[in-house]
Amino acid sequence: MDDAMDFLTPVDAAAPRVRNSYQAHVRWGARDVTVGGDAPVRVQSMTNTDTVDAIGTAIQVKELALAGSEMVRITVNTPEAAQAVPYIREQLDRMGIDVPLVGDFHYNGHRLLTEFPACAEALSKYRINPGNVGKGDKRDRQFGQMIEAAVRWNKAVRIGVNWGSLDQELLAGLMDENSRRAVPWDAKPVMYQALITSAVESARLAESMGLPPEQIILSCKVSGVQDLISVYRALSQRCRYALHLGLTEAGMGTKGTVASSAALAVLLQEGIGDTIRVSLTPQPGEARTQEVVVASEILQALGLRSFVPSVTACPGCGRTTSTTFQELTKQIDDFLRAQMPVWRKQYPGVEAMKVAVMGCIVNGPGESKHADIGISLPGTGEAPAAPVYIDGEKSVTLRGDNIAQEFQVIVENYIAKRFGAHVTA
Repeated sequence: MDDAMDFLTPVDAAAPRVRNSYQAHVRWGARDVTVGGDAPVRVQSMTNTDTVDAIGTAIQVKELALAGSEMVRITVNTPEAAQAVPYIREQLDRMGIDVPLVGDFHYNGHRLLTEFPACAEALSKYRINPGNVGKGDKRDRQFGQMIEAAVRWNKAVRIGVNWGSLDQELLAGLMDENSRRAVPWDAKPVMYQALITSAVESARLAESMGLPPEQIILSCKVSGVQDLISVYRALSQRCRYALHLGLTEAGMGTKGTVASSAALAVLLQEGIGDTIRVSLTPQPGEARTQEVVVASEILQALGLRSFVPSVTACPGCGRTTSTTFQELTKQIDDFLRAQMPVWRKQYPGVEAMKVAVMGCIVNGPGESKHADIGISLPGTGEAPAAPVYIDGEKSVTLRGDNIAQEFQVIVENYIAKRFGAHVTA
């Protein structure tokens, strides 16, 4: 009997492996976003505005921050862009947006950080690509100038390697070394080794120049799901630096969302990764904030973070010919997301709330009881009534043409009553 019941033994199969990374700090003013160690996995995003347009860039940074991005990266590619950075920071501070800014540097970062100290000071973190800092004897010197700026201004640095801009001298050397093996590797493992070697050796060089390991974050970006998983598994065994995850050039829409989710979920479940970005190509007319929504949903689906109350909804079937439950689901989901920037401060803990909007009697009452608050709408041929369940108990039954509006009021009142109690004067 005991053997037959073994499958019922409680196990925490979803528990991720404990991360073993240094804890970095990305600061602006009183805001200190900890990265790595036992800190939560952080969400990062990037603007697609022209940085020279300080107002437009500040507005997009604000939108990304309000959507849940805890760090926002901006392109710093020209002297004009570098000059704009302090004004962007000033605009954000005026709007009460204290999100840290990350400067993305390629090719000329050593000059921009040296010649525009106000830019270097206004940024909270620098992103350096070892493949784009220079060639030959210029490489270490120009890399060193950027690290010197980080040390001077006490900034974190992400050393971000990308297989689309990998250090060709390093790759060529590893390819030559591989050719001398008795049994040479395939080209792909050599590429993996080059990515990891570039990141780790650059980090160690930065340490030798005075940058503490707690201020270093590494990334090795590729565009293939299995490639990303393989590279980061190996990278996590080679170092204890905090790691930034992201599938580079993930793509548009469903493709980019699914690919990023598949890759990041595997690594995060294994305890690999301290910050994430979902690099989506926006569809025509789509908000840049969509990449933040997807990144947040990945962490929330894995049970690692809670950003917004989750809405459980059935997919619909032949029993649910009415579109009422679809419309109500979208209305409630949009409403909850729109309110979160205010609710995070007003109602602590509300982000962990669960709401159910179901379409018929088959699973509707059961799912509604499992949620904090749920509604079971009538399916085809069912009585035109919608029971509402609160904390597992039937509370009221809604009828008529205003079910959606009435349920939204019930949700608002529930949130105020349950989570408003945490607010102190």
